[in-house]
Amino acid sequence: MVSEREGGRIIAGRYRLEETLGRGGMGVVWGATDELLGRRVAVKEIAQDDSGTAAEIRARRAGTLREAQALAQLRHPHVIVVHDVVEDDERPCIVMELIDGGSLADRIAGRGPVDAHEAARIGIALLGALRAAHAAGVLHRDLKPANVLIESGTGRVVLTDFGVAQVEGATTLTESGSFVGSPEYTAPERIAGSGTGPASDLWSLGALLCTAVGGTSPFHRDSLGGVVHAVLSDEVRPPPQAGPLLPVVRGLLERDPQRRLDAGQAERMLRAYLETGRTPPAPSRARRTPRDRLVTALLVAAMAAAGVSAVALLISGSGDDGSGPPRSPSPTTSVSTSGPPSPPLGPQHT
Repeated sequence: MVSEREGGRIIAGRYRLEETLGRGGMGVVWGATDELLGRRVAVKEIAQDDSGTAAEIRARRAGTLREAQALAQLRHPHVIVVHDVVEDDERPCIVMELIDGGSLADRIAGRGPVDAHEAARIGIALLGALRAAHAAGVLHRDLKPANVLIESGTGRVVLTDFGVAQVEGATTLTESGSFVGSPEYTAPERIAGSGTGPASDLWSLGALLCTAVGGTSPFHRDSLGGVVHAVLSDEVRPPPQAGPLLPVVRGLLERDPQRRLDAGQAERMLRAYLETGRTPPAPSRARRTPRDRLVTALLVAAMAAAGVSAVALLISGSGDDGSGPPRSPSPTTSVSTSGPPSPPLGPQHT
């Protein structure tokens, strides 16, 4: 139900939409007032695109409901709280807590990268959020600076935008030969189409920590094909500013998910750094041998030969969550990248 009153549009008979907080490829985020409870909230209104087929429109609505379902399962101080899910003219809207503060991406763009101590603090908070999500069978699948909020005054770190989350037992929007997410922060096994799991979110955290201290993702390139190649096979080069956190970053950016640091290990290492100023070495499971590098290189080459390099990437929107400043829309793009098999992986320093 939609009605118009002085001061803004009312949806579901109670949520007054007031100011626009953000815009992205998936819709608009509003600052709003819940007139029933008298509190400020954020309302994520999904853009209606009538140009697609009926199945595509249903899929977009299902994606929004999946986000709400994913978040509704979670209770953690570092995960955004969902209050309600309503429909406005057949467009789903998610009603969330309103965070007074911008995103980590805003922080980096406006004030530059953070120091290693602050990055460790953010990393610990996100690891707690991911552990809670993974325990509930929820994979975020789009962890990046734009989806991490920093609350003004308290410094509280909040993980938001579960729009492409995968919920255990639920149907996913991912189709054969495609995925949804942000390639610069996407684990190689997801790009290769070889499956996803909690370890994939941890790779994304490793890339995010690099961006937090260095300003850009270590996988940033001038083209989408370049990004895919960098994630799959280029030598991973963390920024020099990551120095104190290198054992954690390298352990998280291990291409073999079986050897990647798990959330508990990464959290213990970051806490040790905050307490002592020194980061302990990664456990042996995260160390690579020349034989491991050869096996991984052969796997990458085999995937490329099988056509994995022709993956279609559906890049998500800007990740606006409802508390940062307005942004220009980021179009959702379908791109096919193809080419010869990728060269063997460069060595990773351990």
